[in-house]
Order: sequence, then structure tokens, then C-alpha cells
Amino acid sequence: MADQLDPKLARQGRVAALVIAGAALLSIFSPVIVTGLGLPRRFEILLLLFALAAFIWALVVAIRIWQKSRDN
Repeated sequence: MADQLDPKLARQGRVAALVIAGAALLSIFSPVIVTGLGLPRRFEILLLLFALAAFIWALVVAIRIWQKSRDN
């Protein structure tokens, strides 16, 4: 039987999942956002870098959650 996950770890997991979903949407829609606002193409790269940073942050959080749940 699986032990109950700590509520704090569960909340961190939900936040990481939302960040992953938001970063995915940002990376998909960044060309549409840039052309819709009439911005130069370099802002698309900036939005993609923000999405990449969010993915990396979520990966670090997921690894920490995995390590904490493995210790219990």
C-alpha cells in the first residue's frame, strides 16, 4: 500500500504541475503572442527562455519531491 503523501509535498507537486502546464502553453503560444502584440522577434526568444527557466525550476522541484518522498 502506498503511504499518504505529505500535504506540503502534495502542494509542491501541484504547483510544479501548474508551472509545467503554464510553461508549455507559453512555449506553444509565444509566436502568436509576439505577432499579436506586434513585438520584434527577439521577444519570442525571451518568452521561450522564460518557459525554459520554468521547466528547469519544475524539474528541480520534482526531484526534491521525489527525494523527500523516497526518504519517508
